[in-house]
Amino acid sequence: MTRVDPLPTRQWPPTMRDALAAMNPPVRRHPQLETEGRPKGLNVLGALAHHPELARAFFTFNGHLLSATSLTPRQRELLILRTAVLRKSEYEWAQHVVIAGDVGISRSEVAAIAWGPDASTWSEADAALLRTADELVADGVIGDTTWAALTAQLSTQQILDAIFTVGAYETLGWMLRSFGVQLDDDVRAYLAEQD
Repeated sequence: MTRVDPLPTRQWPPTMRDALAAMNPPVRRHPQLETEGRPKGLNVLGALAHHPELARAFFTFNGHLLSATSLTPRQRELLILRTAVLRKSEYEWAQHVVIAGDVGISRSEVAAIAWGPDASTWSEADAALLRTADELVADGVIGDTTWAALTAQLSTQQILDAIFTVGAYETLGWMLRSFGVQLDDDVRAYLAEQD
């Protein structure tokens, strides 16, 4: 059930269009996400259009997480998808399933994300990332065993990016579910075509 209707683009305040520019970080480590032939998924943006100043701040942060993170795009998406599962955020899940294939996450791995870090699919490194999301969402802290696994493979910068990725997408999931933001028809149709 939708509690707050996303604003259609024609009703966005001019400051919202400016806010979108914040998604482009000053230093880009990763290419822009593929948009050609992809769903737009405007409902999340329409929900944030109710508060353009907040949107700008979030887009600055999210632009770093998507394009300037020290994590690989695959690592980033594993964290985002696992957070979406844990927070039961259908919207987040669907948006990032679209991206997953572009960053080397197979369809069987996407399915295994729901099973979590103990699924036989995962390497030790991938399992540690998924476990990181589990522990941050459940306890707000990375446990000692997971910490040891992370520090064996990631730098301090990468661990910071992992923590903040989970936190950002947990917060976004809270907003999406609290507002009742519905999955866009174009996202739903795109995913149906992929099956």
